[in-house]
Amino acid sequence: QVHLVESGGGLVQPGGSLRLSCAASGSISRLNAMGWYRQAPGKQRELVATITSGDSTNYADSVKGRFTFSSDNAKNTIYLQMNSMKPEDTAVYYCNAVRLERVGIRRNYWGQGTQVTVSS
Repeated sequence: QVHLVESGGGLVQPGGSLRLSCAASGSISRLNAMGWYRQAPGKQRELVATITSGDSTNYADSVKGRFTFSSDNAKNTIYLQMNSMKPEDTAVYYCNAVRLERVGIRRNYWGQGTQVTVSS
């Protein structure tokens, strides 16, 4: 089992910044990927940024140049630095991890989510 706990959400003005954190614990070995997703009311959950096996980082086109994904392996923590925020960034943000449970079997784990609201 992998346990993920997000923090750092809140209310921010358009153009402002927030930094989200996600601490992983439990069976954190054999993680193939970690990343951030978000879901706005009435919309499907979408990928924001991920880091995959081989340390390749991918960003959604809507956040490129504004959001930065980073990790601290010693602390088992990932971060999402969000700058130049827009009202359309308003969503619940979820931390995600993909773990190889056994050979050929992968499982997704999700945090509880943290609310981010961008409004004046």
